[in-house]
Amino acid sequence: MFKNIPLKLQNLVHLQAMSIHIKEVKSKHDLEAFIKFPMNLYKDNQYYVPPFINEEKETLDVSKNPVFKDAAARYFLAEKEGEIVGRVAAIINWQEVNKQEKKKMRFGWFDMIDDINVTKALLAKVEEIAKENNLEYLEGPVGFSNLEKAGMLTMGFEKLATMVGLYNFPYYPQHLETLGFETANEWVEYELPAPKILPEKVVKFNTIIRERYKLRELKFTKTAEIIPYVDEMFDLLDKTYSELDTYVPIADYQIEYYKKKYIPFINPDFVNCIVDENNKMIAFAITMPSYSKAMQKAKGKLFPFGWWHLMKASKNNDSAQFYLIGIEPKFQGKGVTALIFSAMFDTFNRNNIEFLETNPELADNESIQVLWKSYSPVNHKRRKTFKKSI
Repeated sequence: MFKNIPLKLQNLVHLQAMSIHIKEVKSKHDLEAFIKFPMNLYKDNQYYVPPFINEEKETLDVSKNPVFKDAAARYFLAEKEGEIVGRVAAIINWQEVNKQEKKKMRFGWFDMIDDINVTKALLAKVEEIAKENNLEYLEGPVGFSNLEKAGMLTMGFEKLATMVGLYNFPYYPQHLETLGFETANEWVEYELPAPKILPEKVVKFNTIIRERYKLRELKFTKTAEIIPYVDEMFDLLDKTYSELDTYVPIADYQIEYYKKKYIPFINPDFVNCIVDENNKMIAFAITMPSYSKAMQKAKGKLFPFGWWHLMKASKNNDSAQFYLIGIEPKFQGKGVTALIFSAMFDTFNRNNIEFLETNPELADNESIQVLWKSYSPVNHKRRKTFKKSI
């Protein structure tokens, strides 16, 4: 790596690297520092959206997050001159390794100052653990499963982050590329205006599709009404994304965990479902008012005032974000995407939504992207995971 660098400079680089200490998180104090590091790194950044600290603690706690039935993780901090300068989680999803036979060492919760030696030291620790477990390559940033944030921004650094998207400075991907990492997967995100009136041909087409397949929309007014359909939603997620190389099936115990964790916070008016004549779900979409600015104001804490900012955002907001979309494969390409968007269109009009932002979607996943095709979407963000053989 240093063959073209003068000897004196090589020695300086080695000295700088030696001054970086990698410390494993073992105490509650260390875990708190691990969670708060990016909040300090981005404290003056207007685009970063901090997570809730207590929610992060629960996610990373082996005794509280059931994902650890099929996964293992170790957390590390990088220190330089007594200051924390980086963090990383080294993750193994055993279901992915053993059942899908992917010898992948995951890394996530990955943040650092603009010092490539810090990045190198953090990833060296991840690589060390990978070799100990006979794994063949590193990939990240990712979480424990498909329901966590993934992908490092490569475009859209001056756009407000969402609740479900990671934010990072431009030097992150530059560091990885310099260290020999290459693209594993790429996601795209779009922003688009919420249409006020659906085109007449779309309305006619929707009528034809409803009648041809005997479909109808489910409407919810209470969170309790959604619960009986949650298992079907996860089943549809499996069917929708199972063919994608990045997908890892969601275990039943994880579904129960996510039900308890997230369903109480979902606004039922923003859940749109299409069912057939037998009341079987064939498509659904979950959108929410944008909570990004509210979470910035909350500064990582739900109490004493964070909840108030969220409540205000849920009732008075001109922006919405997409979270989950599932479509029965046999109905893909048959116009059902138009039906689900029409249902969302009604929701957005009822709630005075002016602007929409999509969830990260794999760049080659055209079956989902076709949903926005007729509504002047603008690709405003891109993100990637990076991999390296070891």
